[in-house]
Amino acid sequence: MAELMTIKYWFNFRPANFSPVNEKIFFFFIIVLIILTLLLALAKARFNRNIYARLWQSLYNFFLTNAIIGLALTFFYYETVPFLSARFWLLVWAGSMIVWLFFIYKQVEGLVKKKALAEKEKEFKKYIP
Repeated sequence: MAELMTIKYWFNFRPANFSPVNEKIFFFFIIVLIILTLLLALAKARFNRNIYARLWQSLYNFFLTNAIIGLALTFFYYETVPFLSARFWLLVWAGSMIVWLFFIYKQVEGLVKKKALAEKEKEFKKYIP
């Protein structure tokens, strides 16, 4: 665990392979991303005409992109490509996922406000002849 806090661990351009447990966790995470991509492709196709269509598209793009990046990182680790298998790419990948999820969260907040506004407008219009 102390090794995770060293600069040498994260910026070694020829890192050692993952431990078997870490490798299984990484593969499981990528499989979850792929499954969520497939589920969101179905949801996106089914709910393409409602208020949440843009959100489904954003989530689909998020999971598809990160599944592809995860598969590429797995390939680079397996082939031990010197620069592209460095561990700092995991930090970059995790940071980009957090930023992307922040923007998706902001989009969800906007949808909640938009839905509340639509409800108020619907309530107002029912009294107008």
